[in-house]
Amino acid sequence: MNDKTQVSKILPVLFGFFVMGFCDVVGITSAHVKEDLLGAYSPEFRDTLSNMIPVALFSMFLLFSIPTGILMNRIGRKKTVILSNVITIVAMFIPLIEYTFFMSLVAFALLGVANTILQVSLNPLLTNVVKGEKLLTSSLTAGQFVKAISSFSAPFIAAFAAMQFGNWQYIFPIYAVVTLLSTIWLMATSIEEEPVAISTTSFSSVFAILKDKTILLLFLGIVFVVGVDVGVNTAATKILMERAGLDSIQAGYGPSVYFALRTLGAFLGAFLLAKFSSSKFYKVNIVIAVVALVVLIFAGEKFLIFGLYGVIGFTIANVFPIIFGMAIQKRPDKANEISGLMITGVFGGAVLPFFMGITSDLIGSQVGSVLVILAGALYLLYAAFAIKVG
Repeated sequence: MNDKTQVSKILPVLFGFFVMGFCDVVGITSAHVKEDLLGAYSPEFRDTLSNMIPVALFSMFLLFSIPTGILMNRIGRKKTVILSNVITIVAMFIPLIEYTFFMSLVAFALLGVANTILQVSLNPLLTNVVKGEKLLTSSLTAGQFVKAISSFSAPFIAAFAAMQFGNWQYIFPIYAVVTLLSTIWLMATSIEEEPVAISTTSFSSVFAILKDKTILLLFLGIVFVVGVDVGVNTAATKILMERAGLDSIQAGYGPSVYFALRTLGAFLGAFLLAKFSSSKFYKVNIVIAVVALVVLIFAGEKFLIFGLYGVIGFTIANVFPIIFGMAIQKRPDKANEISGLMITGVFGGAVLPFFMGITSDLIGSQVGSVLVILAGALYLLYAAFAIKVG
């Protein structure tokens, strides 16, 4: 395969990572749903209900990660990615057909199913078009960078839709069109897949690995790091609306600052982790993240809040891949099973927002959300010093 042919096969796969980033629109969506649809509800329940948006999405990772791996063995990686795109397109049109709280939950549950399928299948598909260990590592990093750009751009796309079309909800058909283009590009690309051996992997065999205490601690680390990530994304807009008096469009730039610095952190981390111990790097970053979250409990000034989002995003950026790598290093003989297990842990994005909503409504302030996020970060701090791998 010559270089031009290889690039023509890599690009449509990398573009799929942009679609993967659509799940991070839950942050601004939950704030808009709270403002648009939950005004009639008592303040005691608005955050609990609006935070059900990320709960509906990320709980799908618990249900569909392992079944997707089994399905992928039967129909192939490319067809599995295309299936995820079809479900994404359907999900994106539901809020336009009927914009109610219930239908919003349905739409994001479907997006969660689609994103689970995509996350499980897209990275393996990349291995079919990239040859060579260094090039594969570079391409995987590039894919995560593309995903980060998608996450970062979501509030800007919502603001563009609001200004140009009069309603932020038009972000959904924009996403649908992008997904359709991704699907057509991928379908038009010829990708050869190696035959997959019959797998005996089952739910019980995968979850049996959790009997290893270190793997259990690392799995919970994935649960909590994704919970912190989604939690900050979900609360960022609401905190700025509550404390700085910004409207939902202006406050929507809070998640963008978070994702921009998280993107920068991931980019620099790729170089720093080649020089420094991943364990020490993890410890330093999570200590700084915890301090920033403590300050966020009391912060009331707009630019300070934006700055804290940046610090948290930068320091949390590499925690997921570090924990993931530790798990593989601990049990390299079970790499495939551990990969599926760790992706299942992404359901942490449903756990923390659920308790954030309840706590915020009980306290009557977004301080409740920050306290729950801080609790998740404190577990990551504990894990940083408790886990010994290698």
